[in-house]
Amino acid sequence: MKQLLILLLLAGLSGRAVAQTAPAAPAAPAAASPWQKQTTDPYRGKQDDICFINARQGWYVNGAGKIYGTRDGGQNWRKLFEQPGTFFRCVAFLDSLRGFAGNIGTEYFPGVTDTIPLYATRDGGRSWRPVPYRGPRVKGLCALDIVKEQFINAGNTDFRYHVFGGGRVGGPGFLLHSPDNGDTWTSRDLRPFGAEFILDIKMFSAREGFICAGSSPDVAKANALILETKDGGQTWQKRYQSTRPYEITWKQSWPTRQTGYVTIQSYNPDTLVTQRYVAKTTNGGKTWREISLVTNAKVREFGVGFADEKTGWVGAVPTGYGTRDGGQSWEKVAFGPAVNKLRIIKTPDGGYVAYAIGVQVHKLTQAPPAKPGK
Repeated sequence: MKQLLILLLLAGLSGRAVAQTAPAAPAAPAAASPWQKQTTDPYRGKQDDICFINARQGWYVNGAGKIYGTRDGGQNWRKLFEQPGTFFRCVAFLDSLRGFAGNIGTEYFPGVTDTIPLYATRDGGRSWRPVPYRGPRVKGLCALDIVKEQFINAGNTDFRYHVFGGGRVGGPGFLLHSPDNGDTWTSRDLRPFGAEFILDIKMFSAREGFICAGSSPDVAKANALILETKDGGQTWQKRYQSTRPYEITWKQSWPTRQTGYVTIQSYNPDTLVTQRYVAKTTNGGKTWREISLVTNAKVREFGVGFADEKTGWVGAVPTGYGTRDGGQSWEKVAFGPAVNKLRIIKTPDGGYVAYAIGVQVHKLTQAPPAKPGK
């Protein structure tokens, strides 16, 4: 079934998908897209992750073993590193110098020969070294997340970073965690908690957070699954599980601590199964409900990003979608196919900058809201 999942995924990115049918909640086609395509090296297929430490400095990675960086908000991207045989799936930085990149690992995608799940840099991405860890072997990673924690250090207020990594698509489901800025790491098998796949992780603190997962290594039997931890990843509790086969969760976005959205992928080969869903919570993840994205068997969801509780986007093939009312209605969005990750960076003036990575990289700049009386 792993081969079936790969074939279905590649088929969704082949460029042969036809135009979608009308969504469940129809809306007029979007006007000229505010998303601007950036000039990047061509890449065949879906690129997976992009991150920024501010609105101007960021990095993106792809499955060709390449890592790129920008210092001018994406006007110019420079290739910083290349390692054939590595499939860079996720990336996260603590600051302008220290960062981490996760590799999908072997025995999943063709041409990947690198068995090291995690790399670290201390020079802004120009050089990378394998990260050692204690615990069971991690096959590969799909997601990284960073939490900045305040603590008392010798009578003074100080900060440290917790770094979490989860993987992988196709399984097995393992968690990597560093409590000390990425200096030391341990791994944990999350399959006993039902997480056969781990596709995304979001931690709100060193102790509390959620993972997107799949319930079975056999995609024909898998349900979309969301698990929560309250003890730093030691234990996990199920908060949502879909009732349909051929489903896994993919990515998550939390515009507030109470409101969150998770994309649900369907690999069902039955073309009569047309409804596509997004899971939404408004009570901090205690309960989730399914909201309609579109009715179209050809749509496969990927990334999700919300700037606030109402305004957000879902990456998909053959096209992406946007909402201005918290998912009650959706419209097509032109920011490229197969957007796998959306990063939204608030600006000091009250606006934000959003970056979307898929087959291409796109950028949206949103000015701050107008002040009353102006």
